[in-house]
Amino acid sequence: MTPRQFEQRYAPAWDELERGLDALDAGRAARRRKPADPLAPSVAPARGARVAQLYRQCCEHLALARERAYPVHLVARLEALTTRAHQRIYRRHDFGLAELRELVQHGIPLAVRRLRPHVLIAALLTYVPMLALGIATWLDPHFLLSVVDAGQARNFDRMYGPEAAEHLGRTSGDDWRMFGFYVMHNVGIAFQCFATGLTFGLLTIAVLLYNGVMGGAVAGYLVARGDGERFFSFVVTHSAFELTAIVLSGACGLRLGHALLAPGRRTRVDALRAAALETAPVMYGAFAMLLVAAALEAFWSSAGWIVPGVKYGVGAACWALVLAYLVLQGRPRGSARAPR
Repeated sequence: MTPRQFEQRYAPAWDELERGLDALDAGRAARRRKPADPLAPSVAPARGARVAQLYRQCCEHLALARERAYPVHLVARLEALTTRAHQRIYRRHDFGLAELRELVQHGIPLAVRRLRPHVLIAALLTYVPMLALGIATWLDPHFLLSVVDAGQARNFDRMYGPEAAEHLGRTSGDDWRMFGFYVMHNVGIAFQCFATGLTFGLLTIAVLLYNGVMGGAVAGYLVARGDGERFFSFVVTHSAFELTAIVLSGACGLRLGHALLAPGRRTRVDALRAAALETAPVMYGAFAMLLVAAALEAFWSSAGWIVPGVKYGVGAACWALVLAYLVLQGRPRGSARAPR
């Protein structure tokens, strides 16, 4: 499909989105000047739903236009339109249950899929060193000492060895206190992955590599020591949310770095601002996943009285749920299907 054909085919939807945004803005201004029309409650939600649907389509069109390197004026129009629609739909003073539902059902997974290349790179930077170090420490447990010191290695033995008893994965602390610790720790890692994108993505890469190396080294060491079942039954459930959130945060950091390295025809500040808007829904989703992960880690994963088979089953369900949400949720139906 040529750029001209693309524009001719989908310009009516873009024009309709612009008219819908104008109507919503005009209606809001009118409500400020005088009491709302009795018909407004029934008309406004329908109009808002149509605008949200057109916004999702326009985001798909923008992703295609960028991928196919369509002319700058076409990409710029779509960027301006999606930015305006995003601000209108998700602006803070109108953020209620309907907007939250729209964000969860459509905004987050759609934003994740628009970052597919960055998500793939972040996943490779995390999981490849994790697998490599896991194999290395499984073949030679002493290789762990190349990553951590002897005191930390002994601490892993206490946390996941036979003496771990009722509370796996930690040596002390009640569930609620550990929940707060896990929230702060996990959010801190995610924020590092995201904010270090301002270093042109270099420190984001380093943080992702470090987390992959640490996770793989500890896993391989514990498997070699015969504590693999206790370790994997501990991490399998909450890691579906925690690891996914860290990868998504890293993808957002890489997107910021990409904007700084290749701003195109924009200034770096403008490119960075656009990238921040693009990644905001993804970071909302990542932080929500980290809260879920912290709750599971504190109250479920650490419970040594739950048999490993049950944890493996629940963990598999959580991984399937997370992947299905990110891959399938929010896809347009019927006429809103992504263009080819």
